Amino acid sequence: MSIAATTPFSVLDRSRTREGHDAPQALRDTVRFAGRIEALGYHRFWVSEHHSVPGVAGSAPAVLAAAVAAATSTLRVGTGGVMLPNHQPLVVAEQFGVLESLFPGRIDMGLGRSVGFTDGIRRALGRDKQDADDFPGQLAELLGYFTGTQTAHPQVHARPAEGLRVPAFVLATGKGARVAAEAGLPLVIAAVRGEDAMLRAIEGYRRDFRPSGWGERPYVVVSGTVAVAATTEEARRLLLPEAWSTAYSRTHGTFPPLRSVDAILSTAMTARERTLFEDALRGQLYGTEDEVAAGLEKLLARSGADEYLVTTSTYDRAALLDSYRRLAALTGLTALTGRQADST
Repeated sequence: MSIAATTPFSVLDRSRTREGHDAPQALRDTVRFAGRIEALGYHRFWVSEHHSVPGVAGSAPAVLAAAVAAATSTLRVGTGGVMLPNHQPLVVAEQFGVLESLFPGRIDMGLGRSVGFTDGIRRALGRDKQDADDFPGQLAELLGYFTGTQTAHPQVHARPAEGLRVPAFVLATGKGARVAAEAGLPLVIAAVRGEDAMLRAIEGYRRDFRPSGWGERPYVVVSGTVAVAATTEEARRLLLPEAWSTAYSRTHGTFPPLRSVDAILSTAMTARERTLFEDALRGQLYGTEDEVAAGLEKLLARSGADEYLVTTSTYDRAALLDSYRRLAALTGLTALTGRQADST
């Protein structure tokens, strides 16, 4: 069975920590997981940026991307994303120039406009909320370092970035879709505010897209959770650890490590926690191969997406890999056996 065989499928791994395992283990797991994802035929493997979050080990995406690229050979590797308002554009250009120089033709530069989550983190980063407002200017400066056309600092050149071309993507948080259209860049978008809102943002992006040296036509990457298992209930169980972490973060103010499904099911929740927990499960794509195939066909047809970025996290890494293996099979990505992928 194969659906949307011409649509590339990619993976975002946020280096989630798990109860009983430390952050260094989560990072090593990410690097090892990338090799298995490569064996399954996925197109890209992206890592993320979070600061001072107990449940996420990925704080330095350019560094982690280098480790992933070194451990793989054909997989495109990048960030989903580097939060540009947290950094000076020159430094980001230099980092990705180094990555592209070491792993030519395999590096992606996914960029977001979020700034540090709390006042304390923003102070530690030397940033404030207003820095996110200048994302278009920061983006233009960053891209200008690659083309040698940036005007913010005329005497400054980013070495070795200048003259290199690293594909850049804009993550659609807030005004991100409009920024991507005006800059002529690919758009990465999720149904955070519901599928209809996402589809309206995609429509506006395509309508307002301005061809550029970075992209001649609109390119849409839809991102979201996909869980595939032998039964619908098994697939739903894969979603419980992330849903519990989300509910916990909204009632306790901190995002915790992932817990096992059994531990979650034995935990007494308040009425508010239960509501938030159930809300976090809504709108997720999960089920058997047939159920997920039908859901993906519908979403890809409605959105016209050029690519799908899978963002699934769960406590059980073996079950997570099995879900990605099943998804690879139903989307026609690979004919590798589970044993071949496990041995990578």
